[in-house]
Amino acid sequence: MKLFDSHRAPNPRRVRWVMAEKGIEDIEVVQVDLLAGEHRTPEYRAKVGVPHVPALELDDGTCISESVAICRYLESVYPEPNLFGVDAREQAIVEMWTRRCEFYLANPVMLTVRFTHPALAVLEATPQPQVADYNRVAAERFMKTLDRHLDGREFLALDRFTIADIVAVVGLDFARLIKYRPPAELENLNRWLDTCRARPAAKAGV
Repeated sequence: MKLFDSHRAPNPRRVRWVMAEKGIEDIEVVQVDLLAGEHRTPEYRAKVGVPHVPALELDDGTCISESVAICRYLESVYPEPNLFGVDAREQAIVEMWTRRCEFYLANPVMLTVRFTHPALAVLEATPQPQVADYNRVAAERFMKTLDRHLDGREFLALDRFTIADIVAVVGLDFARLIKYRPPAELENLNRWLDTCRARPAAKAGV
């Protein structure tokens, strides 16, 4: 298998983190230069179908894009440690928190960075600072929800680390590009963030 990666982009980091948690070392990693537009070349689009990273090319030539879909595939091929839930109840809870963290936290944070950081301006048609402000406020609103949810909890979805935690942490970590940190008064959120960042696999995913 072959993973099309871009080292500084947040979504590919989700896949690298899952690979590190599971000890997956038999996938070739190919770097795609987003700032140079390599993801928009006819060759890449013909292979993947969309100008996005990450993408996982299987041995039969099938390409899977979208980071969580790739992680779910890797979970089925490399089932341990479990990151998506072991039964219907757990899987539904993990899916719920993963989607919440993607829609209400990771995506708004990523848009905040993309419309704030000067080096990422090439990825956007026109600078729109009001878009960054709107998304930062939306993300911080959900951070407060997570802070309340994490009162007395170590992880977001289950009593162990899951893909939901990865999606949330990677989203927040991307904001380091603009020197953003979650508000200090969100003590539960920051405690959880420190716990997740201390995992050895978190460093492998950076």
